[in-house]
Amino acid sequence: MIPVRLSYAENMRNIPAQRLYFFLIFVYNSFMRIWAKLMTDGRIRKQYVYENPEKLTYSHFFEYLTEICHELDIPTPVLTKTHIFNFAKFNHVKFPARDFVDSLGYDHLFLENIL
Repeated sequence: MIPVRLSYAENMRNIPAQRLYFFLIFVYNSFMRIWAKLMTDGRIRKQYVYENPEKLTYSHFFEYLTEICHELDIPTPVLTKTHIFNFAKFNHVKFPARDFVDSLGYDHLFLENIL
């Protein structure tokens, strides 16, 4: 039996919608964005959108966090593997005030990956 080559359009029709959506996000997202929010009593007190022309690399996550904290003029929190895993799995991570060595002045820092 000779294999039949499908055209590009026919191949795209055979891909489930969810897989196609994630494929398009990774291919066409030319840069990454992280929305940082400083929250107090459930309200956003300060926010910043961090943009980087590179793709998101979890080994560089501490560098991203340091630059975000510098822009927001707050101390850098302690970063654990749990924080990185939560960001990778749920596209967001929460740093409560207890994760900061210095006093924060806010309830928590919330980072969200903007897809």
